[in-house]
This record gives sequence, structure tokens and C-alpha cells, in this order.
Amino acid sequence: MTEHGGVPGGAAPGGVRVRFAPSPSGDLHVGNVRTAIYDWAFARSTGGRFVLRIEDTDQTRVRPEYISSAQETLRWLGLEWDEGPGVGGPFGPYLQSERLGIYSEWVERFLKDGSAYHCYCSQEELAERREAARRAGGPSGYDGHCRDLTPDQVAAYQAEGRQPVVRFRMPPGSTTFTDLVRGEITFDHAHVPDFTLTRADGAPLYTLAVAVDDVLMRITHVVRGEDLLSSTPRQIAVYRAMGVPEPQFPVFAHLPYVLGKDGQRLSKRNGVVSVNWYRSQGFLPEAICNYLALLGWSPGENRESFTMAEMAAEFDLARVNKNPAQFDVRKLEAINGDKIRALAPADFAARITPFLAGAGLVATPSTTADAELVAASAPLIQERIATLADAVTMLGFLFVDEAEFSIDPQDAARVLTPDAEPVLAAAEEALAGLTPWSWEAIKSALETALVAGLGLKPRAAFGGALRVAVTGRRVGPPLFESIELLGRDRTLSRLARARIIAAGGDDPGSNPAGGDGAQSGGAGGGGNAGGGGVGPA
Repeated sequence: MTEHGGVPGGAAPGGVRVRFAPSPSGDLHVGNVRTAIYDWAFARSTGGRFVLRIEDTDQTRVRPEYISSAQETLRWLGLEWDEGPGVGGPFGPYLQSERLGIYSEWVERFLKDGSAYHCYCSQEELAERREAARRAGGPSGYDGHCRDLTPDQVAAYQAEGRQPVVRFRMPPGSTTFTDLVRGEITFDHAHVPDFTLTRADGAPLYTLAVAVDDVLMRITHVVRGEDLLSSTPRQIAVYRAMGVPEPQFPVFAHLPYVLGKDGQRLSKRNGVVSVNWYRSQGFLPEAICNYLALLGWSPGENRESFTMAEMAAEFDLARVNKNPAQFDVRKLEAINGDKIRALAPADFAARITPFLAGAGLVATPSTTADAELVAASAPLIQERIATLADAVTMLGFLFVDEAEFSIDPQDAARVLTPDAEPVLAAAEEALAGLTPWSWEAIKSALETALVAGLGLKPRAAFGGALRVAVTGRRVGPPLFESIELLGRDRTLSRLARARIIAAGGDDPGSNPAGGDGAQSGGAGGGGNAGGGGVGPA
């Protein structure tokens, strides 16, 4: 391939034009999105155009809701397109189902100039001949049976009522092209049989539509998965039949496979592949894009964390690795945790709120009290969670009604034993009249009561029964700050409840200490019993 307009790789004078062309039959999977990220980054790094085209000619698989979902997912990831559905552009329409007339016109041209022909073979006949060729050790592709039918043969087939498909007449020889990832590649046409352009009902197939659209939309670079490599000589043959000069052919870059932990191509069998699933589990779009970008490319210098703007400034297809990449969810979690810790506090609070709302812990839209408690509690967990969804488990004890507050049974069995009863009693006594109700004062009072008074080590005093009594779990946010936000009434209520369990009684499951502690707040409360300040509605 040659260079045009000073842009490496064959860009036309108008600049780089790269397309992401999904055929959404469900949620976009990580392989799709990795391709979209590379398309987007290449367009941004070259000052080119990122085009979104929807390949929806198969109406039995590609539904309107899937198309909408794909667009929404791309926007959530920050992969905004310059041309495409909802945006428009000079080469639309950008849904293939709206371009059927264009494909029909090209099919007629190909039939007229001899580049294509009607094939009347039935599926049964094709299968029989393929099997016979296999047994004879010959090629298993289409054998050209209908390439040169006589008018009488055509008339006989038509008299039987057969509806033909249209096949492309693959010329003899070979196709050689330079792939930006894999280098020079040659396909011998002996292994590229005549391929189908349309079904019997005239519906266009992939190899026709993709080639026609890439030419008419002036796509300069086709960046896509390695699984489509074998279709490249077919598309180049269609370019030639369309009369496109070879220097104007799109340049190809075939990306390596994404493999699961078992070394097989990523699929539902060996791992979750839907990006929307990772979204629902609390993975940030910044983390997903960062991690998927690393599956075949790196900014160098062993850097693993970068923003999309940084990627756009440094991306180069020549640095894409041709070897398969392995998807490791633990690595994604690590990057996600790093991205969470890098968020501004207000941004982090805003991002965990939908997960708290989805669990029924805060209202939608949030009340003022909910928003204040989220803002106050979010900093306690920002350094401690790997996904946004973890906020539900970590902070749920602050938002749940007392009647619905639960203690993890395993944690209760482990630490709410008879030995814990005096610890809980001492904590309850120390906090009952404490003023001011601040985490510093809470820390001092409990250290005096449990460490100095009972002779406990800090870990035993604060890491077991007391934490489980207050938060319901042995793992959670910092204890003293949690107690401050929980408020006096609810804290004392939970300590009393835990004492009953530790003494061998049944979990009362409600507020055994009396009083209206279910809704009392916490932050900034004075010495009054209600605690005041921030609390759930």
C-alpha cells in the first residue's frame, strides 16, 4: 500500500476515516468494544473521523433494542462517533437496512459486467458435492457448478421454480495486501471459492454490504478482529469489481484474539463477555477502556494506567501486538480500583448512588438526607472497594431501616459469643452519654472503656464483636467514623441487640432498646439522644 496525504497507511487526501461496524444481536461484548476503542483512538490520534455503522441486514438477529443498547454502551464508554446514527454525516444512511437499494444496484452492475452470476444450487446439492470433494481429498468450497450455465440450463432451473442466489466470480490468481498489524499477507484464490453476495430473496450478505459501504463511505482503514481476516480477499475482489483503484483501497489492521483463562477464544462458556454485565457490577467506563486497550497495545514504558485522552494522543496501530491477549478479570478489578481511588470525592459519591438506589437503600431521586449521608460516608470506602457495587455491602448498614438491619450469621457465630457480652456492655455504657458525638470523641471513649478498662488489644476491641454489632459484618469502613454517621440511638440499639445474641438469646431482629432509633442520623450530632445531623430519610 502507498501513502496519501502524508498519513501513513493509505489515508485518502481527506484524512483518516475509520469505522466501527457492529451487528448487534445482544449486548456488545469485550471483543467488540476492544475493536471500537482502537478504532476511536486511531481516529483521534490522526485527527480523522470515527464512523459508526450498524450492520443490521439480518433482521432475525439484529433488533432495534440491541441497536439502541449498543449506541448507549458506546456513549457510556465515552466513544462518541463523528458520523453515524443520531449524528448523521455526508455518507449516510448509516444503518445497512436503510441501504438495501444501494446494494441492489451494485449487484445488478456485477451481474451485467460478469463479475457475478446466478447460482441455482440447492443446499442439499451443495452439501452432497462438498462431501464428495472431501472424500476425494479436494477443496470443500463451492465448485463453480453454476459459473457458466447455458440458457437452456437456466431455463430448466427456472422451470423448477428455483430462486437463485448471486455469487461473485472470484478471479484466478492471488491477493496480497499489507496488514498494519500482521505485515504482508497473500491469499491464493484456489482457496477462496466463489462466494455468495445475496440470498435467494435478494437480501445482501456481509461480504457485499461491508465492501460497498467501506468504499462509498470512503473508509481509509478497516480495524477489526482477526476472525475476519479470511474475508479480506473477498472484499478486495469486490473493491476491484467496483472500479476502485488499488491505491484507494482501505488499509486493513486485524486485531489479535481475546482469549479466556483457558486459552480459548473468549465466550460465554469461559467467562462473562458482555460489557453491560461489567457495568452492572460497578466497573467504571474508564477502567474498562483502559484495560481492554491493554489487550494488544501498550503506551510503552510499562505504563498500565492512562486516560482515553492520553491513549488518543499516543495510539499507533503499528504498536498493536499480533499475539492473542488473555482477558483477566482480576487485572480489570485492580485497574478499576485504581480508577475509583482517583475519582474526586463528589464524583465517587455520585457514581455509587445508583447502586445504592438499585439496592433500595436510597430513594430515586435521592432525598437531601440521602445525598448528605452518601457524601459523608463515601470517603470512608473509596480506598477500600474494587467496584462501585461493593458500596452496597460496605455502606448498607447506614441506610437500612433498623427493622431490616441484619447481622451476617457466620460473623455472628464467630464473634458474638458469651465472651463478647462484657465488651458490648462496656461500649454501650461508654457511648450512652457521650458528647460531642464525633468520631474523635467516640474513639477516645471506646479506647478508654475497652483497651484501658478491659485490657483488650485494639484489634480485639474494635475488629470483632463491636464492629459486627454496629455494621453487621466483620469487614467494613472505619469503625469510629461509621458509628458517628450511624448516630447514637441506632448505635445503642444495635449494641443492645448484639448483647442479647452474645448471651445466647435469639436475634430480636428489631430495636430492643426502645425509642425511635431507626431513622436517627449521625454526623455532627451533639449530646442529644437523637444524634441529629446526617442520616437516611
